Amino acid sequence: MRAYYFDNVPGDQRLPHDYVPSRPVAPETLSALNVRFWTIPVEGYEPRVDEVAKERGYKNRDTIDVSKAGMGAIYEEKIKGFFQEHMHEDEEIRYILSGSGFFDVRETPTDAWIRLAVEPGDLLVIPAGIYHRFTLDEADNIRALRLFQDEPKWIPYNRGVDTEANPHRVDYLRSVGVGA
Repeated sequence: MRAYYFDNVPGDQRLPHDYVPSRPVAPETLSALNVRFWTIPVEGYEPRVDEVAKERGYKNRDTIDVSKAGMGAIYEEKIKGFFQEHMHEDEEIRYILSGSGFFDVRETPTDAWIRLAVEPGDLLVIPAGIYHRFTLDEADNIRALRLFQDEPKWIPYNRGVDTEANPHRVDYLRSVGVGA
């Protein structure tokens, strides 16, 4: 996984949007935001992913194919929805099996976007309460294993006044040293 600051230049969200020169983000910065990641080779990944799942209490999983072929008629609507800035009340856990894409997370307290370029073998944990979004890259496909602590409930809460008061958002901010 490669992490860098998003350039905020208007244009296709599927482009890299990397500054020139690039402004990489250190692993310590991601750690301070409670974003966790591992690289686990796809070939023979099951035992290592199972180990991480057990350590973190993930009990359920499924696979998602984000592509025109995999999603059919709802593809365009889903891609637009994934790219709207939102948070979840649960961790978002993805292990990339094939393809590639971008997860963007908000750095707190600067509010800058950090782009996480993911590819096969990347296991990413985005904490509950952090603002984020997702898009494919120009290859237009990704296949990922989704892990869940309980029953899947991926309700997006778009950023706004109500989400700022959401207990999961407030807990997240406290966990990264922002707020009372």
